[in-house]
Amino acid sequence: MRSFFDEIYERYHQDLYQFVIYMVKDRDLAQDLVQEVYIKVMKSYQSFDGRSSEKTWLFSIARHVTIDYFRKQKRKRKRVMDFFDWGERGEQIQDHDSLPEEIAVQNDEMKEVFQALGKCTMDQKSVIILRFVQGMSIHETAEILNWSESKVKTTQHRGMKSLRDMLSSQDQGGVQREA
Repeated sequence: MRSFFDEIYERYHQDLYQFVIYMVKDRDLAQDLVQEVYIKVMKSYQSFDGRSSEKTWLFSIARHVTIDYFRKQKRKRKRVMDFFDWGERGEQIQDHDSLPEEIAVQNDEMKEVFQALGKCTMDQKSVIILRFVQGMSIHETAEILNWSESKVKTTQHRGMKSLRDMLSSQDQGGVQREA
């Protein structure tokens, strides 16, 4: 098992870390979540049956760990909101952390793309990161997400359209066009 883990770590650590950091936009949190991924990999090593590649199996675990983190945060935020009883339109607790410097390209256009990506749905964000940042095929992306290739294509198309719409509205001074 040790050689299996060492091999996975050596091959995929950088890509895995990059994937998680794009999802959570926080270096320290990404490091913690990647460690959690490795713990799950070690615990579920015996159940890996080879139906998918090691890479898709690993990224699938990483995606689930990340989604679980966001679910926990949502529950915590709801408890805080309920505790303070700020009413129906209570103030939202917002994350103002910027994208890590080592990933965010310093050019303004790329910053806008990464900010817009943060406004996409979790599914759209996952597909776009896996396909265009990690360079995975539609087939690999479908395996990681446990979806059909058709669903990956549709989600990718909708995510790209959403990004395009957000970026074009920013180009127009943030004013949405009337349809």
